[in-house]
Amino acid sequence: MKVLLTRPQGRNQAMEEQLALNGVAYLVTPLLDITATSEAFNQSSLLHTDNLLFISTNAVKFAAQKLQHFPSHCRYFAVGQATADSLSQFNIHAYTSPDSSQDSEGLLSLPQLQHVENQNFLIIRGVGGRETLAEQLTARGAKVNYWQVYQRTTPALNGHDIYRQWQSFGIDTIVVTSGEILSNLVNLAPKESFAWLRSCHIIVPSNRVEIQAKAMGLSHITNANGANTQAALTSLGINLL
Repeated sequence: MKVLLTRPQGRNQAMEEQLALNGVAYLVTPLLDITATSEAFNQSSLLHTDNLLFISTNAVKFAAQKLQHFPSHCRYFAVGQATADSLSQFNIHAYTSPDSSQDSEGLLSLPQLQHVENQNFLIIRGVGGRETLAEQLTARGAKVNYWQVYQRTTPALNGHDIYRQWQSFGIDTIVVTSGEILSNLVNLAPKESFAWLRSCHIIVPSNRVEIQAKAMGLSHITNANGANTQAALTSLGINLL
């Protein structure tokens, strides 16, 4: 097995360490760039917020850079265990998606989000994220606002060159941790390399991205039910050391 890691720059270290400890060869090619937005935020508005909902680890990272402190009066929610783990670094306990569905749909199934009439939610996310959480919470009677703290861009890569590098290295397994990364992986593929891509084992983080991968013509897919290192390693058949 030879593994391709595709998280944004600086976000692959934990996987790199575990793969090296287990003697698994790997390459790192970030397929998504993440940068902070310049969106202004009035911290006093948090006084009227009941719930903070973080979409991703990047939401935690970039919000922490802009906040003087995380408010103590709010309930916290996190999409996925990796996001909850990021909040725990700030001594914050967050309700998170169940292990069987580490995504927005899983989070919406929590008992704590069933009766939210007249509660104020602030969803902290990247620019242009999914609307599922806001739509469902609004339908349940909540008042929802967004704080968009980061933006995603596609790295400047030459598809022919990068696919040639992956094939020459012998990559046969690709770890994908978001729908955006999956889209960039497929969109970069030259026509002559798509059959090779279809032969690779694709690790995805959720039911939604699994459906997306199948719709894009990929077939050898494993749903890790999480974007965290432990979930990815388990799907690779590797024990965390």
